[in-house]
Amino acid sequence: MKNSVFSWRGTVTGLAGSLLLIANASADEACGLCVKQIVTNSELATCFLDQYDQIAKSGSGAVVVDLSNCASRGVVEALPSPNKGAAEPDVQFMISRLQLQCLKKKLEAPGIVLDPSATIELDTCG
Repeated sequence: MKNSVFSWRGTVTGLAGSLLLIANASADEACGLCVKQIVTNSELATCFLDQYDQIAKSGSGAVVVDLSNCASRGVVEALPSPNKGAAEPDVQFMISRLQLQCLKKKLEAPGIVLDPSATIELDTCG
């Protein structure tokens, strides 16, 4: 009887450990709420890079990025020209840990043009 209790506990512990490993591995690969791309500008990119260490410390697999306190307030921005429709920058989004590192890498790339806005693909990092 004692032997079956120990093997049951071992099975449950092993199963729970396996599920945690699978959940952590798949959090980066298949984050259902994570965005595939973001739109940003130089102001938000600088703010993101300034806050990167703090953002990266969050304990979960998916990372919520909130840059709403970075956007300039009270400044009237120039209207985009009719030929070139600048997309509205994303100030709040959810990304995986791999995407977080990818975004940092892409924003630090020399020669990146972020203004008036730029779309950053988060599924391709290389």
